[in-house]
Amino acid sequence: MSQVVTSGSFLTLHYRLAGPAGDIINTFADKPATLSLGTGELSPAMEQRLMGMEEGAHATFELPAGEAFGERNPDMQQWVARKLLAQMGDPDEQYAVGDVVQFPTPDGSGSYAGAVVESNETGVRFDFNHPLAGQPVTFEVKLIGVL
Repeated sequence: MSQVVTSGSFLTLHYRLAGPAGDIINTFADKPATLSLGTGELSPAMEQRLMGMEEGAHATFELPAGEAFGERNPDMQQWVARKLLAQMGDPDEQYAVGDVVQFPTPDGSGSYAGAVVESNETGVRFDFNHPLAGQPVTFEVKLIGVL
């Protein structure tokens, strides 16, 4: 009898996340991902789609705009002073619209990404929304193992 996905399952899977502009993540050509449900590695909407799937299953889900990663939040766009950017990284770095920059979390234990929206002499405005926030998402998954 094959295993089915329940909350708290540990999964080995290939998955692909795509928005209107194409793939954001795709593990199908590489080694599979391993993750635990309920730990925040996947959004709740995506975890919900996996519940009850059997080991070996392959499915594609279409999630409506905003369901997978929430709506775009205008408050998540913020200016960062060039002085601060120079302290954090390379002072000569050029920031082009569309570039994605990693920032350390305040406690230093991780990082989060911001995409450059605009810049001027004194600062750079970053969008810290998930790149797929407020967009329809295609979520394709092939379950390799369920523990």
